Amino acid sequence: MSIKENIQTLKKELDAKNVKLVAISKTKPNEDILVAYEAGQRAFGENMVQEMVEKEEALPKDIEWHLVGHLQSNKVKYIAPFVSLIHSVDSVKLLKEIDKQALKNKRVIDCLLQVYITDEDSKFGLDHAELIELLRDEEFRMLKNIRIRGLMGIATNTDSEKVVKEEFYELKMLFDGVKVTYFRQEDSFDILSMGMSSDFELAIEQGSNLVRLGSSIFGKRVTKHFKLKD
Repeated sequence: MSIKENIQTLKKELDAKNVKLVAISKTKPNEDILVAYEAGQRAFGENMVQEMVEKEEALPKDIEWHLVGHLQSNKVKYIAPFVSLIHSVDSVKLLKEIDKQALKNKRVIDCLLQVYITDEDSKFGLDHAELIELLRDEEFRMLKNIRIRGLMGIATNTDSEKVVKEEFYELKMLFDGVKVTYFRQEDSFDILSMGMSSDFELAIEQGSNLVRLGSSIFGKRVTKHFKLKD
């Protein structure tokens, strides 16, 4: 199917389940993003700061940009003026820098805390103990220009449905516990971001309300390099 048909089919399916679709547009040309945009998609996810900055400058201003990849503190300043949601926060240090840059831009920036839910060495994120330590950190509690919207996790890249379901189930249980313990009075803590093209159906079954889909929309990706402007 075409990009337009993929978007229309997915949005119909996900809207019926109250699940938000973030189209992962990393390495995709602006032309493809515009096809998805014209089909009604507004939330797009990038994993490289340089690429997201260039696309934000060139594409419609009502696009909602999500940073889904690992974020270095020294690059926060480039996306702070416009980013809609940062999915990959994994330290108080990074939160402090986001807060600093948000203040400079007179914004409150929405963030998800990334939780490490696999046994793979390549994944970033907080383990359960580190997550609780962060939430109890006095420096974290003082930050006024960030808003924690929920949790994000990436399941193991495996053919085992059982493993993936267990990982998503554990993250949903953790989300519920964190919500009750630390965000009971905050309706804004409402996002559980888990599920990509290979496993989003399982993620939704286990409670995800935001999925990050790339190849299901755009097909396989190609490599492209971008440079930051000073």
